[in-house]
Amino acid sequence: MQDQITIRFIAEVNQQSANALIGIIENKLREGVKKFKILISSPGGTVFHGISIYNFLKGIPAEIETHNFGTVDSIASVIFCAGSKRYSVSNARFLIHSVAWGTPGPARFEEKQLKEQIKGLEIDRENIAKIIAENCKKKKNEVEKIMFEGTTFTPEQAKKFGLIDEIKDSLILEGENVIGIG
Repeated sequence: MQDQITIRFIAEVNQQSANALIGIIENKLREGVKKFKILISSPGGTVFHGISIYNFLKGIPAEIETHNFGTVDSIASVIFCAGSKRYSVSNARFLIHSVAWGTPGPARFEEKQLKEQIKGLEIDRENIAKIIAENCKKKKNEVEKIMFEGTTFTPEQAKKFGLIDEIKDSLILEGENVIGIG
C-alpha cells in the first residue's frame, strides 16, 4: 500500500477534470492513501467545479500538498489553496481575478434573471475571496481588491502574499508514482 500519491493536474477546471480528480482521490482513499501531492498547471475554468474540488479536498481525511508547476490561473488558484503545504517552481505564475459570466450566442434576459445572475456572481466572488483570504491569512477585502484589479503574481510575489510556502523546483522524487489528468 502506498501512503502518498502524486497527481499531475494539467487541465482546464471543468466537469470532466473535476470528476477525474475526485474519482482518483476517492479510489486512493479507499486503498488507505493518507497524503496527496497535486501538481497543478491550469488556465482555470468554471467556478462551480473549482469550488467543489476545493471543498472536497478540504473535507477529506488526508493531507493535501499543492505545487504550481507552470500556471495557476483563475479558479485554479482556489484549488491550489486546498494544500496545507503549497509550493511553486521558480518560473511559474498565479492569476487572481474577479468572476465573469458569459452566454453562448445571442441571449435575451428579463430583469429578474439578470438580478439572479448578478447575485450569483457576487456570491461566487465572495466565496473565492474568503477561500483565498483564509488560506493566505489576509482580509477578505484585500483579496477582493486584487481580484477586481486582476493580479498576476510571480512565485516571489505569491510567497510574499502568503499564497505559497516555498519556491522549489523539485516536483517528483525518483521512483515516485504519478497519475496524470489532462
